[in-house]
Amino acid sequence: MSQRNGFFRAWLGDWFKLRKPGPMWESFLLGAACIALFFALWWFVTRGESGEQRIVGPLTLPSPVETFHVSRELFSPEVDTVSNTLVTLRRVCLGFLLAIAIGVPLGVLAGCYPRFNAFLSPLIMFGRNIPLAAVLPLLVFMFSGEQRKVMFIFIACVAFIIADTAQAIMDVAERYVDTAYTLGASRWQTIVKVLVPLAMPAIFGSFRVLFGLAFGYIMLAESMKNPGDVGGLGFEINTFQRRQLREHIYLIILLIPLVALAVDLVLFWIQRQLFPHIYGGPGWLQRGVRLGVHGWDDLKRVFIRYEPPALAAAVPSPAAGVTPSAAKPENPSP
Repeated sequence: MSQRNGFFRAWLGDWFKLRKPGPMWESFLLGAACIALFFALWWFVTRGESGEQRIVGPLTLPSPVETFHVSRELFSPEVDTVSNTLVTLRRVCLGFLLAIAIGVPLGVLAGCYPRFNAFLSPLIMFGRNIPLAAVLPLLVFMFSGEQRKVMFIFIACVAFIIADTAQAIMDVAERYVDTAYTLGASRWQTIVKVLVPLAMPAIFGSFRVLFGLAFGYIMLAESMKNPGDVGGLGFEINTFQRRQLREHIYLIILLIPLVALAVDLVLFWIQRQLFPHIYGGPGWLQRGVRLGVHGWDDLKRVFIRYEPPALAAAVPSPAAGVTPSAAKPENPSP
């Protein structure tokens, strides 16, 4: 009994130790306990047959049994949740990739050159604080169809990508830049082969966070649908709202985090493959990227042998017949 109490006290004491990670099985069980507690609380506030017996009425929050009872209807041909989910993912990926293509080069320039960063600071501040709900009506006049939704994700993410990329470049220690210059690297080589590779783990980590942000913003963009536009998860939620199908809305709300979690796991796998020295993993993607970037340099070393020029010795060697002591001039006597 005393051993059990000692184990429990030690385990409880680990909860309040700063930054001490727990084992993997414990993290999994704690996450499962959180989910179980959520559903238990949901069941508790919606238990009862009638609305008078419940803490929260069925018109506000249906019970878990009532909600999951209609889950098959989401995958019927009339609703087709799978196709709408793929449509939403396509829009998010296109807008996010466009934001990466524009934001990362601008962020690298802003991180390398402080004056360029000062020039972009007003636009970055404006883009990070603009209310996106106010931008959406303007996009109706500028773009149509899929372009509107893709550009909405682009506007929502590009300012954050520029800011995070610039900060990651600026966080690289100055000693790496000094070492590159000491070894004879040019300015372009220092940026491409030193600053960007060292900042890429932090930049890719921000991509994972921002992709979840973009996945939430697309629900707002899909709430506006013109005739001829393809639906999406956001359009499904609005359709269920007009039909007063509360159970279907809650199922879509539960489905969205699951899809976002699956995408995040894929991004984390890519992150481990690209940066195994930080996150672990075999690093297959890193080898492929290195082969594509440095393959030409490696190929030149196979066919062209490079020998550095011999450096002239500052002090004659003993083999030349002059010892270091003899080469050293004597101090004249006073």
